[in-house]
Amino acid sequence: MSYWQAIFLGILQGVGEFLPISSSAHLAVFPYLFNWSYQGLSYDVMLHLGTLLAVLSVFWKDWLKIIKQGLTQPSSDDGKLLWYLALASVPGAVAGYLLEDKAETVFREPWVIGLSLLLFSVLIFLADRKAANQKALPEITWKHALLIGLAQSLAIIPGASRSGMTIMAALFLGYRRETAARFSFLLSTPIIAGAALLTLPKVSLAQVNGPFLTGLAASTLFGFLSIRFLLSYLKSKNLLPFVIYRVLLSLVIFARYL
Repeated sequence: MSYWQAIFLGILQGVGEFLPISSSAHLAVFPYLFNWSYQGLSYDVMLHLGTLLAVLSVFWKDWLKIIKQGLTQPSSDDGKLLWYLALASVPGAVAGYLLEDKAETVFREPWVIGLSLLLFSVLIFLADRKAANQKALPEITWKHALLIGLAQSLAIIPGASRSGMTIMAALFLGYRRETAARFSFLLSTPIIAGAALLTLPKVSLAQVNGPFLTGLAASTLFGFLSIRFLLSYLKSKNLLPFVIYRVLLSLVIFARYL
């Protein structure tokens, strides 16, 4: 793998993981478009470690507070949030365990990705149009956390987008766009960490070379920038540009592979 490929894929992971456009779809489709060979499990793990570092670099203070309050004052707003995030993580973990093989084979077919991008774009658009923008993070309930977690489990399908599904669900439930994104990013921490830790033992240290480390750095940097950008952007704007991009990408996939 060249340094150029490593940087490009790192940018795709960092941007796609946190913007509602699906990193898994981009990592599956763009190598097809450029006739690149599969980058391998080790590199995928490095990319996910990069996005984990990105989200922790933004929310480490939040997580320290949430964990402390969850263990010492579980009935406080931040204390409840720890357990709600834990509950919301369960459906995604179960889906990942049960459908891991399909996620690496059937779900990576270009037509599946294109259709997923298109259909879930409609749901994101409807949620965005319906957004009441009323509820803040302290108003979240365990039922809402579970529903958002169930939506996150759909991200096992490339093209759905983990952030897209969780933000969509939160918007349907009446939360503010920025609040939906913040909960989505917090929820990404355990699911990304879990996926990375499960696959890390399969990584060969001999494969960890310059391009791999460069990809890790690109994924971390652009993940950090994407989180900051979306939190700021959603304070005053909607998700329409991302919906349009998703639809256009799906049309490119259909035109190229069908």
